[in-house]
Amino acid sequence: MLDLNDVRVFTVVARRGTFSAAGRELRLPTSTVARATTRLEKHLEVLLLRRSPKGVLLTDAGTEFLVSCNQALRTIRIGSETLQERRVNPRGLIKVCCPIVLANGLLVQILPEFLHRFPEIRIAIETYTDDFEREPRDDVDVFFKVVPPRDSMRRMRKFPSTLRGLFASREYVERVGRPDRPDELLAHACIGAKTWQLTSDASEIIEVAPAFRVTTCDPAVMCDLVLGGLGIAVLPLYMARQPALCPRLVPVLPQWHPKPAVISALYFGPAALAPKIKVFLDFVGEILGTDRDPRVKEAPFEGLFGKPDEA
Repeated sequence: MLDLNDVRVFTVVARRGTFSAAGRELRLPTSTVARATTRLEKHLEVLLLRRSPKGVLLTDAGTEFLVSCNQALRTIRIGSETLQERRVNPRGLIKVCCPIVLANGLLVQILPEFLHRFPEIRIAIETYTDDFEREPRDDVDVFFKVVPPRDSMRRMRKFPSTLRGLFASREYVERVGRPDRPDELLAHACIGAKTWQLTSDASEIIEVAPAFRVTTCDPAVMCDLVLGGLGIAVLPLYMARQPALCPRLVPVLPQWHPKPAVISALYFGPAALAPKIKVFLDFVGEILGTDRDPRVKEAPFEGLFGKPDEA
């Protein structure tokens, strides 16, 4: 294929009139400039320059080719400047798909700041609630998940994990009591979905499969049901430690810790190069799992989040 470096060297030689003058401008040895021009002529199978002791002159073919080269290099320069402008001022539509809980609790809260910072970016949000195992479609730029993805062709960016605990209402504890061991959860009314993986302070891991009285993956729904005295649920600590809720909730098996919830963003590899995708993920990374996270609200921040790789 045609070497654009050789093309650029040829245009400078044609403009400066000698290999040595072109070499000084390009900061290349004269011999390197001469070889590049000869290599280009061999590739094109045509003589572009007539050499003489006083310098070089363009042949008719060289004159025609120079016009095309200047146009092509100008187009490349304009394209490069356009891409640079997009990096500085990203623009375009970002299609985002995420759980409705994350959309309401996080994205809706932070998007005004993001769109103010990047006024030429538009966001299309699609939410899902019915299937937390859903995999992304090809037309979605960024797909947020709160469960580990299956094998995927997409790249993944993890954000700080959300630490969780087991909680019941004071009314439930007074009426039914609290379990002393994880296996006793099977005799209690529980709210949630799937199995619960619990890790003790001594690093012992146990999986429990309660018979759920109410099945749901929505932490806000679970919290309301727990406050209604319907049973025990795994709640994010940022929710359970809210000053308005903390007095009404009782920790259950505090020495056993549910598996942290890790939010991850899936995106195609090439999309990572798109400035609009990069600034969006970077912005979410600035906020999610920090004291600026809108889900924290009035809860004490310490101990609410873990590292991104804590899955």
